Amino acid sequence: MTIILSLAVGVGMVMANRNFVNEGDELQRKIQLESMGLTLGLSVVVGIAYAQLDTTDLIAQDAEISFLVLFMGLTYILCVFFNARKYS
Repeated sequence: MTIILSLAVGVGMVMANRNFVNEGDELQRKIQLESMGLTLGLSVVVGIAYAQLDTTDLIAQDAEISFLVLFMGLTYILCVFFNARKYS
């Protein structure tokens, strides 16, 4: 039951984010889409490297998804900040 609730909240979050981007003006869309693209790319690269570090026992603890989610959030916030400054 908890997994179904988590998936439902996730789908709702994706739809809300889609509406947020679609309702913005052209500049806001550009800022958001560039930030999302960079965040996605960096998250894939860092996530794969992080998993490989865990697999090869080069880090002491197990790779936790929460660290990757934190990285994604911080990356997105910083990207939005710097893109907004770049285009303002």
